[in-house]
Amino acid sequence: MPLRIPARLGTTAALVALLGSTVACTSTGGGDDDEVTTVTIGTLRGQPHFYAPFLYEDHATGDIDYEVITLDTAPALNDALLSGTVDMAVGSITATIAGAAQGREVKVVAAASDGGSGFVAAEGIDDITDLEGRPVGYLESSSQYVVLQLLLEEAGMSTDDVDLVSLSAPEFFNAFDTGQIDAFLAPEIGVSLALGAGGTELASPYETEIGRVNIGLLASQDFIDEHPDAVQEVVDTHAATTAYMVDNQDEWLPELVEEYGGDEAVFATALENFWLRSDLSPTYEEQIANLAAQMERLGMIDQAPAIEDVVDTSFASRDEPADS
Repeated sequence: MPLRIPARLGTTAALVALLGSTVACTSTGGGDDDEVTTVTIGTLRGQPHFYAPFLYEDHATGDIDYEVITLDTAPALNDALLSGTVDMAVGSITATIAGAAQGREVKVVAAASDGGSGFVAAEGIDDITDLEGRPVGYLESSSQYVVLQLLLEEAGMSTDDVDLVSLSAPEFFNAFDTGQIDAFLAPEIGVSLALGAGGTELASPYETEIGRVNIGLLASQDFIDEHPDAVQEVVDTHAATTAYMVDNQDEWLPELVEEYGGDEAVFATALENFWLRSDLSPTYEEQIANLAAQMERLGMIDQAPAIEDVVDTSFASRDEPADS
């Protein structure tokens, strides 16, 4: 069955929207929550675990229409939420914690995807201690950077013992493939590309106390306060879309490749490293709190925010997924 692809805008359109409007949602007037007709969803380009918003229109549980805006970085998504450029977003929980530590009111209203990370090293590097003095790629202000520091600690090392190289998500594979870095702990799809080019998994990134926490469905506190019924409808649509994606990868993966470009086999491999979800279970909430605590301990934030300043449990299911 062909999919109806919703309207989508790139970064330029997002900036135009920012200049022209303080609220991205469209209503029929009066400002009441029931009158919201269109919700603008932000997401990141080129990463398969950020693809769900493109399918919201096909799995909408109510009358809201969806417009998708793609941006380049997780902090940019949170900035867009606070400015009103987008109403909600699939974005980074780590960036949301960092923002909450600075008093920025963006909340996680549902999970979106766990995992999507990998710790890849070049041939001949068999142990984390072999990384001493070597260039290691990392993604700033990410859950992967937290995990990298935790795994180095477990090996009796710190970031001072390696040559850290800051990269954006699309840059990891090229930097690895050309020998600019000898290892990296980063998100997909660079992980799958590097493994396919001869890299090896150095250690699992999922065995720390933060688990597989990665990205969630986000909304600003202003949008939650002004349009709670719309938030609930988006969360319900997100859950319906996630359930479809889990069971029907063969249907939507070709659409993803058409949207993003690239090798379908690589995306398929990358998706084996994700666990799509839409709940806000107590265990998930605890892992977010653990992530915040580690970010404070590692000096990434001055003080961990209270969990209620990061998570709003009013909308998503609290049931524990079987594979969480």
